[in-house]
Amino acid sequence: MNDFLKDVIKETGNEYAGIVSDGVEAGDVENFIDTGSHIFNALISGSLYGGLPQNKITALAGESATGKTFFLMGMVKNFLDQNPNSGVVYFESESAITKQMVVDRGIDANRMVIMPVTTVQEFRHQALKVLDRYMQQDVDIRRPLFICLDSLGMLSTTKEVEDTEAGKETRDMSRAQILKAAFRVLTLKLGKAKVPMVVTNHTYDVIGSMFPQKEMGGGSGLKYAASSIIYLSKKKFKDGTEVIGNIIHCKNHKSRLTMENKMVDVLLTYDKGLDKYYGLLDLAVQYGIFKQVSTRIELPDGSKQYAKTINNDPEKYFTKEVMEKLEEVALKEFKYGNDS
Repeated sequence: MNDFLKDVIKETGNEYAGIVSDGVEAGDVENFIDTGSHIFNALISGSLYGGLPQNKITALAGESATGKTFFLMGMVKNFLDQNPNSGVVYFESESAITKQMVVDRGIDANRMVIMPVTTVQEFRHQALKVLDRYMQQDVDIRRPLFICLDSLGMLSTTKEVEDTEAGKETRDMSRAQILKAAFRVLTLKLGKAKVPMVVTNHTYDVIGSMFPQKEMGGGSGLKYAASSIIYLSKKKFKDGTEVIGNIIHCKNHKSRLTMENKMVDVLLTYDKGLDKYYGLLDLAVQYGIFKQVSTRIELPDGSKQYAKTINNDPEKYFTKEVMEKLEEVALKEFKYGNDS
């Protein structure tokens, strides 16, 4: 029977097919890409040391000026820092990213390609070309690759561009179908190539909803294709009266890997980017690893510190033993089927 099944694969020519016992399938998650934030890693993967699924699409959605690009650039920086031989292909539709912006954030500009795109068709064609070229390399010499699209909401279609040039104001009703087809193909390619993709997108208020509700634009294509959809909102983070960054509220709107509707806060500062430990203090207090005693935090050794002191010097207080306990509770807090 095994020979027959192998013949079936050969005859159909399905490049994504394989005997399950022979290894990890394209749809399985073999590895994760560290985002640079322990708590955000846990939100989307269930582990403080996980992160973005290596072979799937993750969507970051929010209203204008919620920090989607800023957040994504923080992930890009961490990815390149953690993988010295890696590269990033950054599809950009808003003409908002400049070389100076990349350099100012401490990102290695030599390992990042910015590819301006205007239409869905351009993005689909060029993204597939990138993945095909990547997969032509021998597996032994492939280096980690990270693909971004910022943002989906700004992409037009070929028809919309042509209509605009002709002075027409009709809406392209086929856009949602074109997007759906694009992500259907990309999902398979990303799985085969084991390349992560992060897509930013806008949200809007649902009209007529009984309760205030947000919806992601672009039709159902990205909603179905994305492994995780994270809704973002933000508030300013200050040092005294000076704004030095943003606290990003992250809600797990959709996930195939972790429990939906969980929320965490991530800190992004202008000078340092993503704070690796921010958010762990709340988790430690929630599960009794640390204890809230009046205005201070009681640590496992009985000493007490203010929360700001802990957050300002996290490596001192989040010791190896504390991190091991936090990893255990992260599984309970974010992962399906871990109630024990």
